[in-house]
Amino acid sequence: MPSSLAKVQKHVHKKKGNKINSLHENSRDAQRLRKAGARDDRVARLHAVQKKANRLWIERVAYFQERLPDTLHPMQVDVIQQLISDYIARNVEELEVLKAERRAGRPPSTRQTLLEQQRTLEEREYESGFWLPNLQDEQTLQRLDSWKGDWVGLGVMKFVRIEKGGVVKESQFPPRGAS
Repeated sequence: MPSSLAKVQKHVHKKKGNKINSLHENSRDAQRLRKAGARDDRVARLHAVQKKANRLWIERVAYFQERLPDTLHPMQVDVIQQLISDYIARNVEELEVLKAERRAGRPPSTRQTLLEQQRTLEEREYESGFWLPNLQDEQTLQRLDSWKGDWVGLGVMKFVRIEKGGVVKESQFPPRGAS
């Protein structure tokens, strides 16, 4: 059973006392310490990768949370579509500044390329169904209003995909493909 480095260190220290630094290179205890340390590093790396992947979805939900009306009431599809259009166009000003600062004949900056790619991806997603919290459900609106910004807090909300044509489909959390 894998265990954390701290537990293994505690166990070895209890067994060996102050001689923990004088373990033989290939002893069982030294191997357990190495394996536990490697496991902790691997788990930390995987956690960081997962957190980075989830950040995009958290930022999206936070954007819609900030734009909730003062009085919580279900929104119409056209209002939600306007919010989605505003979300997609949120980096237009920065993109224009980057284009204006670039000298003629020079390739676009990395930031400009990333912003353009992000925008095209979001526009394509909007064509097929843009994933966001269900702003037409009162219970979801209340949960979204009291959301603290953590990934776990999103599990209790309902989500939908809204197409550019106005079609609303139920979705799931976490978002996968065209769910």
